[in-house]
Amino acid sequence: MTYITIDQTLCIGCRECAKVCPADAIQGLPGQPQSIDPQRCVMCGQCVQKCKSYIAPSFDMSRYTAIRRERNIPQTVLEPLFAAHFQSQLPQVKAALQDPQTVCFVQCAPSVRVGIEEEFGGAPGSLVPGKLSAALHRLGFDYVFDTNFAADLTVVEEGTELIHRILHNETLPMFTSCCPAWITWLERNHPDLTKHLSSCKSPQQMAGALFKTYAANRLGVSPENVVSIAVMPCTCKEFESQRPEMNVSGYQDVDVVITTRELAWLIKEAGISFSTLPDQPFDSPLGEYSGAGALFGATGGVMEAALRTGYELVTGEKFPAIDVSAARGSDGFRTAEVDVGDLKLRIGIVTGLEHAKPVIQQLQAGTLDLHFIEVMACPQGCISGGGQPKLLVDGDNPLVCSARTASIYAHDRALPLRRAHENPALQELYQQFLEHPGGTVSHRLLHTKYKEP
Repeated sequence: MTYITIDQTLCIGCRECAKVCPADAIQGLPGQPQSIDPQRCVMCGQCVQKCKSYIAPSFDMSRYTAIRRERNIPQTVLEPLFAAHFQSQLPQVKAALQDPQTVCFVQCAPSVRVGIEEEFGGAPGSLVPGKLSAALHRLGFDYVFDTNFAADLTVVEEGTELIHRILHNETLPMFTSCCPAWITWLERNHPDLTKHLSSCKSPQQMAGALFKTYAANRLGVSPENVVSIAVMPCTCKEFESQRPEMNVSGYQDVDVVITTRELAWLIKEAGISFSTLPDQPFDSPLGEYSGAGALFGATGGVMEAALRTGYELVTGEKFPAIDVSAARGSDGFRTAEVDVGDLKLRIGIVTGLEHAKPVIQQLQAGTLDLHFIEVMACPQGCISGGGQPKLLVDGDNPLVCSARTASIYAHDRALPLRRAHENPALQELYQQFLEHPGGTVSHRLLHTKYKEP
């Protein structure tokens, strides 16, 4: 299935999309309609964010309506439609919500809560987790959970895996595996290096596996009746959910993925006044999270969350400085050395897939002396994903992304728990179901083996 396409009837051939494509997937001559090579495209959606070739309803309403219908966009949406676009999955979500036989579980990524209010006129970076939860409840989702819970779970599983690799001198460096665009790029271009990927699924997929096992059992719901829906800032997450290995629960772990923008369309279509909604908490048992889980939306956040927990796993003591400045920043590739007891942990953070290429060259040359590397395909991490609110003025991008990032860090600071392993709901999950990090049950449900598609 093609997830990102360019409408050649709208494309003016400016090739702005080619400038931001980290996979060199855009093909075409200047001044002529462009196309996307599906064998190269990693579905990051940066072309969708960049594209300025569009049609507005005032230009040609009949043509506008036809294009909107082709893309499954609600009739209430009257915003410009751009040449580079993703295909909306909203019809599947609506069908599930309207089916009385289904039980709809939904999860929301950390970046959604710092982006969605921009679609309703809010200031960039507005932090609205309570309104987000309230809107999803009003839309008719039966259970509203939080991907941040699964991010906490990812921290514990990934930290356990990293420590095992270091102590047993197994494949290093270990790369993070949260970003499906990065994984897809590595599989297609360097399949021999996929052994360096953490075996952990992304938080989205971990949550999906738990929805149809642990959560369904806790809530007395038959897993075959559960429709698992994810709201993500990323246009590659739908592709990830459809991977054949993402069904170890006995069912497809995540059935449908929609973006931040699509959720905003759905809220508007339902006539919900988002900005005036009273706050509502996420549901239990998969709605509690720490500040570490919230950090996953920002570049370096996965690394910082992992260090907070990994340090304690190794030393038995709390990390001395909970704000890990070494993990923060926006440089394309940055490294640091962190003392973890007697271990000098060497870390790297890649922001933007184009910066992964020289890192891979160093790995192949044997000059990459690091233990753990976070890679995010998008230029500012998940807060700048292809499914986030579209910024029409390029100059707004750094300011808006900075506001979203600041909001992520503020959310972390405001939460009572800031280390993933201290999440009581997570501790209960291990006690009642998973047994222990890196154990048999965890490996069956939460880990996978990546391969060339």
